[in-house]
Parts: sequence; C-alpha cells; structure tokens
Amino acid sequence: MNLSGLLARVAEDAGFPDIRELSRAGTGTRVEAPSALHPLVVAELTRTRAGGPVFVVTATGREAEDLATTLPDLVPGVRVEVFPSWETLPHERLSPSSDTVGRRVAVLHRLAHPETSEPIDVVVTSVRAFLQPVVAAIADVVPIRLRAGDEHALETVVEELVALGYERNDLIERRGQVAVRGGILDVFPPTEEHPLRVEFWGDTVEEVRSFSVADQRSLELAPDGLLAPAVRELLLTPQVRERAAALALSHPHLADMCDKLAQGIAVEGMESLAPVLTDGMAIPIELVPGTASVVLLEPE
Repeated sequence: MNLSGLLARVAEDAGFPDIRELSRAGTGTRVEAPSALHPLVVAELTRTRAGGPVFVVTATGREAEDLATTLPDLVPGVRVEVFPSWETLPHERLSPSSDTVGRRVAVLHRLAHPETSEPIDVVVTSVRAFLQPVVAAIADVVPIRLRAGDEHALETVVEELVALGYERNDLIERRGQVAVRGGILDVFPPTEEHPLRVEFWGDTVEEVRSFSVADQRSLELAPDGLLAPAVRELLLTPQVRERAAALALSHPHLADMCDKLAQGIAVEGMESLAPVLTDGMAIPIELVPGTASVVLLEPE
C-alpha cells in the first residue's frame, strides 16, 4: 500500500518543517508526538536525511517489526531491515538461534560494506539489540553467493559453509544446516523462507531451486541464487581456537567448553566467551562507515 500521499499531507503540518531542518543539520533534539505519529515522524526523517543510514531504536522487538512493516508504505523504495536481538542473554550458556544470528550478520555486513552489497536506508532495532556489543570482525565475513553458471568446487563450498557455522547433516530439517548428495548441495540460509537446492555439473552451478522441508521436493527456481551468511557470531577460526586452548589452561572451570572450541567443535553458549576469544567487540552503529542518524522512540 502506497501511503506517500498521506505523509506529504501530514508533513505540511506545523512542526514537521522543523523536523526536516533538524534532520538536515544533524542536531539532536526531543520531539514530542503521540505514538500514532511515530511512523510518520520516522518516515519524514528518513525521507529528508542528510546521508547515511537511520537507526530507529524501539523499546521492544515487536515494535521494531511493526515499524519496519509500515515504513515502506510511507516511503516507497526505502530499504528497511530489522536488526533483531538475541532470544538469550549474553552471559547465558545458551546460543541464539541460527535464524536470529543469520539475520543479524546479514544486516551487519550490509551496514559495514554498502559499496559491495545492497545498502540499507533504515535499521529498526530494539534498544537491547542496539546496545549489545557484537564481534567486530563478523561484519567483514563475506556471505557465500552461488548463482547459475558460477564456477565453484562443491567440496570447497561445503567447507566454507561449515566454517560459517552451518551444521552438516544427511537431511535438511532446519535453518543453518547443509547436506550433500552426489552433485546436489542443500542449504537452508537463515534469511530464506525455504531451503535452497544447488545442482552442480562438475564445478559449474547448473541451477538453484527452493525445496520443501516436509517432503524434500523441489519447488520453483530461485532467481537470485543462494546467499548464505554466517549462522554464528563467533566463528571458530584458527586464532579463536588457539585462544580457547590457552583459556582452558588458565581457567580450569572453562576447560570443558574451551577444549571443544579448541578442537573446532561448536558448543552451546560459546558466544559468552566472545570478548576474550576475539580481537574486539563493537555496538552495531560503530560498524557503519561515515555518518548515521539515530532516532530513539521512547515507550509511554
């Protein structure tokens, strides 16, 4: 639904010209408006921004999802993404789901590298996700891209997917898994509704199709091919494995977890050790090159 006409009429109201001027000047200020006007104010700030992405911070993830659904109707063509928070706490011995991590990593990569991927105009996120530090290097991890006609060695692709955190299985059952049968590669990226089946002829990608998890039958062609981001925010690189081995010796109470990480085995809750196993952490907005705007939507 195109509601750009509604935004144009509302933007003529007293107060909106001041918002536009503040947006262009990059000046921080407080704007008081009823909650029903929040999408319109954000849309106007997005439409008149001086440059760089706009981070819209909401109180909850549900509010973020609702706002992200509304904005494209008010500003047609705007590229909006939701940056979700973990469904676990950072210090818990539980790992976030691959669905959540994949969406987060895909957004971080697009934010950090707008010149090589599709740039994002608006990132809508909850305050919890906005403030939680992430592994800074994860934004530089390039997702795996396969299209019909590309030349790639199947085994090499599988090794790269496993390095990005994908679990190798005999049969695809959920997101974050990969399976190989002959010259057929099945992958379930966390950003896709259905898993994708990549058919190889030698080292050439013949076609990419979606398929059903329930009966494993192929569906329609995937015109954009396969795009598989990492499904873990802490990747078991040689450097991480080396640090995990050292940590196991210096902190015996972490030995069980760290010994497995040193062997390249992913374990539940390993993300809680990211600050000591990686070179640095950053909040998402720090990964944006250049400037960005932040809009805080306060709860009532």
